[in-house]
Amino acid sequence: MNIRGRLIPAAALTAVTALGLGTLSGCSGSSTAANGDGRLDVIASFYPMSFLAERIGGDHVHVTSLTTPGQEPHDLEISPKQIAAIDDADAVLYLKNLQPSVDAAVAQSSVKTKVDAASLVAMEAHGNEVGGHAAEHDTSKGEDSAGEDPHIWLDPVRYAQVAKGVGTALEKADPKHAADYKKNTAALVKQLGDLDQRFRTGLAQTESKVFITTHAAFGYLAERYGLTEEAINGLDPDSEPSAARVRDLERMAKADHVSTVFYETLVSDKTAKTIAHDANLKTDVLDPIEGITGKSRGKDYFSVQNANLKALQKALGTK
Repeated sequence: MNIRGRLIPAAALTAVTALGLGTLSGCSGSSTAANGDGRLDVIASFYPMSFLAERIGGDHVHVTSLTTPGQEPHDLEISPKQIAAIDDADAVLYLKNLQPSVDAAVAQSSVKTKVDAASLVAMEAHGNEVGGHAAEHDTSKGEDSAGEDPHIWLDPVRYAQVAKGVGTALEKADPKHAADYKKNTAALVKQLGDLDQRFRTGLAQTESKVFITTHAAFGYLAERYGLTEEAINGLDPDSEPSAARVRDLERMAKADHVSTVFYETLVSDKTAKTIAHDANLKTDVLDPIEGITGKSRGKDYFSVQNANLKALQKALGTK
């Protein structure tokens, strides 16, 4: 399978991580602990960021997410109260260009430690298709195809790079507990390495390498494991596909033996089910893990990723 976006060598990722850490504004002294209980007060923009903060920070941090469970993070407009919370926090962990209102609030805040996950990894531009299908497609929002893909956490390797950066930032912000942050980071990075290996092994031999999703959230994952993601919409989950795009998907599904159209839990499944019905395909959930709700196939990042792996294996036909 010809993957359109080339993978970034590990050495380059390390260099990018080192460069990204240079953008962190860290406090070298003890935390002011705005929560009042002696813990580092950390604001996270949405679930993938709060998960890292909680796993790495452990008992030494108090983590608050700006995005509530079940809320589509792309649509977040933060409140004045949340803006004030960011300014009062010891650290903020966010992903620039995913949530513009968060970017603006962080830029204007005086929070001592600002960790932009996007600065810690190599970002790429993904459009409606990632992989061997380079045909021109009509999209309702051209910028979706050209913009940088923010969904770095769905690639365990990139997510591990972010984890390392978060760990280093917490060590600098709260040096008293640096040893614990370092230990927790190493444990999390190992778990992510194990997850990466499960995906590599589990998707190595499949009947098809192409899968259809509602929006282009899985570009990094597709690149990592030699797959092709065909998205109904672009990077914006709320955009609507053109008639030409729908026809392309139906033709492609037949040519590449696609069996399933994937939808997600936080966005309407109407379009996915309509296309699946018209093309005589099945539907299933592939979760971009932007938030954990009662509908999620697991209670945390790892359990949902394992469910995603099983769904891909079933849809692609594991040999």
